[in-house]
Amino acid sequence: MSQSNTSPLRVLFCIGITQNFFDLPTGKGIEVWKGFSTMMRSLSQLPGVNVLGTIDDDRLMVGPSTTSPWTVYIMADVPDHDTVVAACNLFRTTPVGEYSLWRYAKVEARVGRALEIPAEAV
Repeated sequence: MSQSNTSPLRVLFCIGITQNFFDLPTGKGIEVWKGFSTMMRSLSQLPGVNVLGTIDDDRLMVGPSTTSPWTVYIMADVPDHDTVVAACNLFRTTPVGEYSLWRYAKVEARVGRALEIPAEAV
């Protein structure tokens, strides 16, 4: 079960919405949503990134999430560690009004590989 050098990294981006989002006046959160949309588009356009899926738990979790369980998860195949860093950096560089996205959301990346069941176990 060794991973070849050409296999992408399987990355789970764990995203927590911060109290700053909830402190916004009613109706002002749309700017954060626009920034989040820009970040998602930028993530999917990073070279070699393949977004596999997303999970949003904002219906069963209300309020900020500063640790697990997170509010949003993005699973993606990413070519290398530097691209994972670039993806996380999007939270620092994506504008939301006079701030950046990281004022309203935090991100942590879990890096591994796709689960491969050995042929003899099938």
